[in-house]
Amino acid sequence: MSQSIRTVPLDSSAMPPGIPYIIGNEAAERFSFYGMRAILVVFMTKYLWLMDGQVGNPMSDAEATERYHQFVGLVYLTPFLGALLSDIFLGKYRTIMLLSVLYCAGHAALACMGTVGYSQAWLLAGLLMICLGSGGIKPCVSAHVGDQFGAKNQHLLSKIYNWFYFSINFGSFFSTLLTPWLLEWYGPHWAFGVPGVLMAIATFMFWLGRKKFIHVPASGLKFFRELFSREGLVSLAKLVPLFIFI
Repeated sequence: MSQSIRTVPLDSSAMPPGIPYIIGNEAAERFSFYGMRAILVVFMTKYLWLMDGQVGNPMSDAEATERYHQFVGLVYLTPFLGALLSDIFLGKYRTIMLLSVLYCAGHAALACMGTVGYSQAWLLAGLLMICLGSGGIKPCVSAHVGDQFGAKNQHLLSKIYNWFYFSINFGSFFSTLLTPWLLEWYGPHWAFGVPGVLMAIATFMFWLGRKKFIHVPASGLKFFRELFSREGLVSLAKLVPLFIFI
């Protein structure tokens, strides 16, 4: 890393300078994800079979609901892969940036359905890329917030996390209202395209903060030594009761 990239928090009691970029990124990213998710079942049952301009049958509600839950399930599985990629190989910042680009490509695939090729193939490719992108960055973003704080400003953590989760709810609330309206009045290209543009803005905002963030390097093979140490195994054991209920 260049010398302009910091790897340890500033010795300051003020708010870390990278926090606004993370908060803005999270609001836009959640808008894109929840907006796309809000119209997915309706799109598959009422619009998908018309996209290629050929005679066919609409997807049943049962099949669309099944595909929707498969998608959501995969979104909640891929954070495991994103966490490993971040902790072992790339670090949080690079993982978020790489998978955000993939995330944007997934939205672009959905927005392009019906323009060229077979729409169901575009749908599958787009949802798969969004699964890897959204799920992959999920374990990194909130942890990246914590990385920005040192001993002198850790008292601000609870305040910043309140703003962080407010940005999540802010983005999801307005996207859930706006995106179905876009689908009804302007069609699938706009309905999927606008969340894609918001995801591109989120990625750009995160990139703008690259020199203001604290970049914690990946652990490499040290990750496995820590994982299988006594302390690591005890920490995993404490999580078992939680995951039993999940």
